[in-house]
Amino acid sequence: MSSYEDVSFEAADGLRLVGMAAGPSDGPAVLLAHGGGQTHWAWRKSVDALAAAGFRATAIDLRGHGGSDRSPTADYHNEAFARDILAVTDQLTGPVAMVGASLGGIAGMVAEGVLRPGSFSSLTLVDITPNPNQDGVARIRGFMTAHIEEGFASLEEAANAIGTYTKNRDKRAPSDSLARYLRQGEDGRYRWHWDPAFIAKFSGVYGEEQEQMMAAAQNLKLPVHLIRGGSSDLVTEQDAQDFLSLVPHAQFTDIKGAGHMVVGDSNDAFSAAIISFLQHQDQSVISG
Repeated sequence: MSSYEDVSFEAADGLRLVGMAAGPSDGPAVLLAHGGGQTHWAWRKSVDALAAAGFRATAIDLRGHGGSDRSPTADYHNEAFARDILAVTDQLTGPVAMVGASLGGIAGMVAEGVLRPGSFSSLTLVDITPNPNQDGVARIRGFMTAHIEEGFASLEEAANAIGTYTKNRDKRAPSDSLARYLRQGEDGRYRWHWDPAFIAKFSGVYGEEQEQMMAAAQNLKLPVHLIRGGSSDLVTEQDAQDFLSLVPHAQFTDIKGAGHMVVGDSNDAFSAAIISFLQHQDQSVISG
């Protein structure tokens, strides 16, 4: 396991974003942004693998998530997350390879394809495309809203809820790492470590936001890598092929047996895929 460093950044509108970093300070920079409802801790094993391969990996909590500030105006639009990604990128050293899962991928796509083309050295999208399956979107939203008010009586109860959602994984007992995704309130109950206003603002990927994502994808000129969970209900095989039609130069990896939560479902295969792609982009990187 790597020796993690706590890091913090100032977002475009002054919010404080926190996370962790590992790897040689002069290694090629990789920025990782998690999916909605997660925290930077979701990337810990991938950060370990990237650091061992010689990269400088930084994983952040998006606004309203984990230890990062919550937006006082509940600004959780795609462009707000994208501006944050660009602000963090500007505070890192050297060209930055962007890796975004779901919401983090949307933010990366909008940042590079709409707000500021040329910001990243490459873009890896983890189980997200401009036209995700709406049934899958509804399932994610259902999971995130199910216990939004009452929370959980125990970590075991939270683990059971996760087990019901992540059917691609073996059911796991509650562990210390689970507590990193929850906050215990004064009433003793555990609630997710993200701003409820975030999910209140999110109803799906429709209309103008979807049109913006389509335009962003068509404008991607940098090296792009789409990683799909082979059993994902958010990005179907057809969705992936539609994306490759929009971005024909993109590399595509389908990870068998993984669902939408690719990083957690099959981390070894996922980490190997991103490292192989990134090393191909920077031939000066020599894996240890």
